[in-house]
Amino acid sequence: MTKRPRIFYGWYIIGLMIVSMMLVFGIRTSFSIFFEPVLNYFHWYRGSTAIMLSLNIFVYGLAAPVAGILVDRWKARTVAVLGLLLLSLSASACYFATELWHFYLLFGVLAPIGSAFCASPVLNASVINWFGKSRGMAVGIGQMGGGLSFVYGLMIEAVINRWGWQASFPVMGGLILVVLLPLYLLIYHHRPEDIGLKAYGAGELSAGVDIKEAPKPVRDWTLRAAFKTYQLWFLVFAEVCFWGIGNYMILAHQIKFAEDVGYSSMMATSIFALYGFVSIIGQFCSAISDKIGREKTLTIATVLAIGGLLALMSVRDTSQVWLLYVYAISSGFATGVFSPVIIVGLADIFRGRNIGTISAMLMTGMGFGGAIGPWLGGYIFDISGSYNAAFVIAMVAFAIGCLSFWLAAPRKAESLRAKLMKQV
Repeated sequence: MTKRPRIFYGWYIIGLMIVSMMLVFGIRTSFSIFFEPVLNYFHWYRGSTAIMLSLNIFVYGLAAPVAGILVDRWKARTVAVLGLLLLSLSASACYFATELWHFYLLFGVLAPIGSAFCASPVLNASVINWFGKSRGMAVGIGQMGGGLSFVYGLMIEAVINRWGWQASFPVMGGLILVVLLPLYLLIYHHRPEDIGLKAYGAGELSAGVDIKEAPKPVRDWTLRAAFKTYQLWFLVFAEVCFWGIGNYMILAHQIKFAEDVGYSSMMATSIFALYGFVSIIGQFCSAISDKIGREKTLTIATVLAIGGLLALMSVRDTSQVWLLYVYAISSGFATGVFSPVIIVGLADIFRGRNIGTISAMLMTGMGFGGAIGPWLGGYIFDISGSYNAAFVIAMVAFAIGCLSFWLAAPRKAESLRAKLMKQV
């Protein structure tokens, strides 16, 4: 008789996802930290400088479905290792950048391709494969690495203060090679079947239900069938609005906003880190969507995100630091909740062998929205001298994203799957 392992192997995959998202997304989220010193060094406009982040998110969104297709059909570990190498080299090479187009190419084009091949488009699908039940909890815990990427920014701020902003790039690129590459080579497996295991909770339904009463299997989703459904596109549009336009417009400029008010760079970065730490709590709490439903959980997140942004808009001087804390706690928690909920909402409807490619479409939505958000925030400031209009646009985007998620209706997942699959 085979001895059952004491620790389910899927938890190692989640651990890898946490570390990976912290270091991989830490490169992107650190943009708001080196934004100020880059502006001071080169004296570029905020809008044109922020394009490097807009490009990063946009290219990431385009590369995500490609990564999803590759991991569904090729060797997932090979895809991830290639992504790690490209990300490490392109991030490190930013040390030598002296022109905007250098940053556009290295940080805006090459780095996000590497990120897409080794982060969420690969790991979200892996976690979904490893967990047949409690998927909301599993994805929520794995997404905690995204929150830690903001806390990671404190280290980048320390590197910049000690050695200059250029030194932060080889540090970030080096950590990818030293930490992540060995972990992927040693423990990463895309599916439990790859090492002779089963997904968490697999077979429990059949064990507890009489065979005559068991539901009939539903045919697996093809990409063509999924792309024909309005449910998928409402979910993608929710990601366009909430993350791409709304969140990234704020995240790109929140540290610069606080510095404009009069706060030090370390204080502004600390608020940024608090935002990330609270988002970790939100990601863990997103498991409540398994109990109260995906739509209700995401609505709570939207209300908190709008409330936090109202607090940020109300900051006028350094005597109102409590408003920054309200923003960091409220918006950080909301962001933490949103990401896992939309992923598991999509998986509720479209789970199957093509989940890697289908779930990567969320990243494409984020990419298209992200092509607008950071640049638009900087452009609005360049022409008006204020971020207020950008904040209002972000709040509207949050609300529209929530409405789009309701229209996708993950709460009706089983009936939708059965109905829609009969049509294909």
